[in-house]
Amino acid sequence: MGFYDEDPAQKKTGRGKGGYFLASLAGLIVGALLVLIALPRLTDQSILNSGTGTDNTETNQTVRHKKVSVNVTTDVMKAVSKAKDAVVGISNIQSTSFWDTGETKSEEAGSGSGVIYKKVGNRAFIVTNYHVIEGAEKLEVTLADGTKVPAKVRGGDIWTDLAVLEIDGSHVKKVAEFGDSSALKQGEPVIAIGNPLGLEFSGSVTEGIVSGLERTVPVDIDQDGVEDWQAEVIQTDAAINPGNSGGALINLAGQVVGINSMKISQEAVEGIGFSIPINYAEPIINSLEKYGKIQRPAMGVTLRNVNEISAYHQQETLKLPSNVKDGVMIEQVLPNSPADKAGLKELDVIVQLDDQKIHDILGLRKYLYNNKKTGDTITVKFYREGKLKTTTVKLTSENSF
Repeated sequence: MGFYDEDPAQKKTGRGKGGYFLASLAGLIVGALLVLIALPRLTDQSILNSGTGTDNTETNQTVRHKKVSVNVTTDVMKAVSKAKDAVVGISNIQSTSFWDTGETKSEEAGSGSGVIYKKVGNRAFIVTNYHVIEGAEKLEVTLADGTKVPAKVRGGDIWTDLAVLEIDGSHVKKVAEFGDSSALKQGEPVIAIGNPLGLEFSGSVTEGIVSGLERTVPVDIDQDGVEDWQAEVIQTDAAINPGNSGGALINLAGQVVGINSMKISQEAVEGIGFSIPINYAEPIINSLEKYGKIQRPAMGVTLRNVNEISAYHQQETLKLPSNVKDGVMIEQVLPNSPADKAGLKELDVIVQLDDQKIHDILGLRKYLYNNKKTGDTITVKFYREGKLKTTTVKLTSENSF
């Protein structure tokens, strides 16, 4: 029995395979470790560079935000820009007494708006509402740039609620342009500019439409509960609030078509404001500027509505025919007045002026004020002792007798 050694060649071959295997295994382990170490960096780099179209060496990008300014110009903005600097604030300053100290102090009793409509030399003229300046001891105007200047009243008219002020025009740079209120159409856009609630909201702009034309609003001038006048106005839903009075109602051409005057302020009512048509206001403005008052024609009588008189006195005292239920009774004829010269007497009942039937004092007043002027003659039909008579009256100014 013998022992055989392996072939030397076989031994050599066996040792070589084992060495190669170990070397390969070590290489694989080292390679895997290198891949694991490098992979996060490669991944981060690929994320930074993906979708950018830039070279892989760029690792940071800056994101920039740009502010875009939109240039908006509308017809409303153009109209406001044209007219706004001609609209001013008006402060009504009156004296206030303090009962505990007996001292008197001047302070603002109210405020409103106005429109600069004319500049001549170093003087400028402003139209506003009569009720804005009523009772004022001093008036102060605040221009669009904040400059404050004193103002004096050129004239005012309680019936039309219009007044004209005069100020130093050295600071005035803009004058309003009057438009044609008779050309307005229902539904047409209009813009109100003024100072609602005072100077804190000066130059406020509200937009609306013409809601109605040739509206009539009853006015109680002497606050006795009886209608004295009917204002002819433009109705608009552009917001008109206290302080807007006297401000401008403009069209899209930037022209003044009305002077804002009043609103219905009942709790259940919204968006009903009124403006005096500029075509109606302009001759009154000119008269107030030139004469300080309106030269209205007058007959020289005091009157009472027949429908306020009892049926007994209509029949027994005035002796009116049974079919005459309205008209205007003369309470007093002023001495040397046009009525006196025409032979009119107390208790005469006027029922017609020219061809216009007269039902009440308001109708008589409107006919005279809207159709006649000082120096005109008017035909008066009236009842006296139950008989219809006619006379002619030559009208004069209400301040001439």
